[in-house]
Formats: sequence, C-alpha cells, structure tokens
Amino acid sequence: MIDYFAANLWQMWALVAIVCLILELTNGDFFIMCFSIGAVCAAVSSALGLGFYGGLLVFAVCSVLCIFFVRPFALRYLHRNDDARVSNADALIGRIGRVSEPVEAGGYGRIAIDGDDWKAVSADGQAIPLNAKVKVIGRESIIITVETVD
Repeated sequence: MIDYFAANLWQMWALVAIVCLILELTNGDFFIMCFSIGAVCAAVSSALGLGFYGGLLVFAVCSVLCIFFVRPFALRYLHRNDDARVSNADALIGRIGRVSEPVEAGGYGRIAIDGDDWKAVSADGQAIPLNAKVKVIGRESIIITVETVD
C-alpha cells in the first residue's frame, strides 16, 4: 500500500486539499483555504514527478505565500460590508412577527419570528392580543420591544 501512495502521491495532496476545503466551510476566515491552495500546488508538482519532500516544500511555500498575499485580498474583497452587517439578535430589529402569547399591558408576552419564540414587551405599554402582527423595534438582552403593525 505504501508503494501505491509513493507512486500516486498527487492523490494524497488532492485529499489534503479537499479536507482543507471542508474545514474552511466551518471557519470562513480564509486561513485554511491557503493550505488547500498549497496542497493543490503540491498535487500538481507531485503529478509532474516531484517527490514527497519536494511536494512538501511546494506545499509549505505556496501556503505561506497564499497566507501573506491571497488571504488579505480575499478578506478585503469578500468582507467589504461586515461593519454594516448585523448578526444574532440584532438582526431581529425591523422584522415582523406574530404574537404567540398575548402581551399584557405593562407586562410581557411571547412573539414568534421564523419559528423562534421571543419574550417581548410592548413599546407603548399597551396589551397586544394573540395572533396580532408586530414589528420588532428594539432589544434589551433577550427581551424584544415590539409595536403592532396594521
């Protein structure tokens, strides 16, 4: 089996490239992608007849060059609007939901938004009936502030 891998070293590098691409999907910061590009370069060099240590050198050099030259460009190009992008609970502001448990006057209720149920309070302190449509206008910790929508 070792003879097979020695004769087909490019397949090992291709496998390393695929594994790195899969790992990059879990991360998304384009760091592991550089190792995938290095593994592709090593696979090509191994297919052209370069041995294991030569492929390892090509992998290391290409990966380091990619980290210093390709990664900053990719981050700058693909994450241009990250400052304007909201995430997690802040993304709820402006969304429309349905009252799943009536909001009591001056108290709390529950609002369903895309299958998630949130504790909510009325913006004006008025009661909101069951199944009413509401819009999220604010958030304090895990409690959202809503107002009715006509």
